[in-house]
Amino acid sequence: APEEYHKKKPVNHLRENLQYMLKGRLVADKAVTEQVLAQNRGRKSKDQPPENREKKKPEGTVFTEEDFRKFEREYFGIP
Repeated sequence: APEEYHKKKPVNHLRENLQYMLKGRLVADKAVTEQVLAQNRGRKSKDQPPENREKKKPEGTVFTEEDFRKFEREYFGIP
């Protein structure tokens, strides 16, 4: 029975996996990394520079204070 238990016992492969991943670590050349970053930079709309739109000056109202008071008297009946 103990032999069966040891056969089915889960084995921790963490240490071997870490060693495998660390030995195969390869860093790309800086020129290649810069080229990839340059290709992907600016593709999204959030990365685009804002358009230089001319700011419009807010236009003033066509109505005067007297026009507003006249409307108020006619519409609400307030003297």
